[in-house]
Amino acid sequence: MNAPAPPLPIRAMIAPVTPLQQNCTIVWCAKTNKAAIIDPGGEVPKLMEALEKQGLTLEKIWITHGHLDHAGGTAALKALTGVPIEGPHPDDQFWIDDIGASGAKWGMPEAQSFTPDRWLKDGDRVSLGETEFEVIHCPGHTPGHVVFFHRQARFAQVGDVLFQGSIGRTDFPRGNYKDLIDAITGKLWPLGDDVQFVPGHGPMSTFGQERKTNPFVADDVLADP
Repeated sequence: MNAPAPPLPIRAMIAPVTPLQQNCTIVWCAKTNKAAIIDPGGEVPKLMEALEKQGLTLEKIWITHGHLDHAGGTAALKALTGVPIEGPHPDDQFWIDDIGASGAKWGMPEAQSFTPDRWLKDGDRVSLGETEFEVIHCPGHTPGHVVFFHRQARFAQVGDVLFQGSIGRTDFPRGNYKDLIDAITGKLWPLGDDVQFVPGHGPMSTFGQERKTNPFVADDVLADP
């Protein structure tokens, strides 16, 4: 008889926000109920309500990249809670600086730029309660995009690097298609086919599923000369 699997050290819920339905993710340490909000693009009252319903205490704000739909509510959430902002990589500074102008353009006047309390780089670790996530720098969609990975839980929040059946756009300023493909195949695939990921938009998937079926980065697509 097999012993039961130990309980996972983290929990997660997805809270889509903004008209672009960006997958803001609330993750928390199962032992302490200390939570991080990943990519608070907007609708901060909705996110605070979700925290309260789950009985969570916000400890961190984590940002995958500086685009408006992912980071537009960061300044408001920081002002409300005072918790530290971690991420993205400093190469996304110019995107963060543009949030206010982008918000005005896209009908989100409450969106404001901010200064992270901690910029992140490849190989960093971020703590949450009694657990921690690994930081993986995955440029291409934006130059400073990072992914948050919990190795024991086999869980990643990948922002706009990878989607179910697609990949991030690279036609924005300082986007780079080759960098994106290299990041996905060189940094994400080695983490394991069993890793479940939350993308920036749309349904969850696994790295293994995308290696089989994704028309941009499936193994057989990339192997075709």
